Amino acid sequence: MRAIIQRASSAQVHIQNELRASIQKGFVILLGIHVDDTETDVDYLVGKIIGLRIFADAEGKMNLSLEQVAGQILLISQFTLFADTRKGNRPSYLASARPEQAIPLYELMIEKLSTAMGAPIQTGVFGADMQVSLCNDGPVTIIIDSKNTSS
Repeated sequence: MRAIIQRASSAQVHIQNELRASIQKGFVILLGIHVDDTETDVDYLVGKIIGLRIFADAEGKMNLSLEQVAGQILLISQFTLFADTRKGNRPSYLASARPEQAIPLYELMIEKLSTAMGAPIQTGVFGADMQVSLCNDGPVTIIIDSKNTSS
């Protein structure tokens, strides 16, 4: 499972020109689900995301977590995060989980992040054509892959 986490001062997602969700200060998370992913990958990412300290403290150092700044989450499913571009110019998405596997894991991620946050998170719609806009604060963008857990 792969998450691209962008620290945002604001973000929104539209589907068919209608606002689906929006946040103020927080994380925009693009989530890719791999064919080998399980609930263990969800648990790993939730722990990392909730504990991630990338907001500035009083001294300007990235030292505060999402909870400490009363931040929000906008979670967007994105199967293209596992694109394979090694052959030719048209990416292969064979490593991305099919919807029958990915949707339950995406929904589990929503549930576990909401529980960890103590409030519902904002989301896109799995498989929808979405327009995501954000003001990347910093910019700060972090990539976390549940298969790269060793230091």
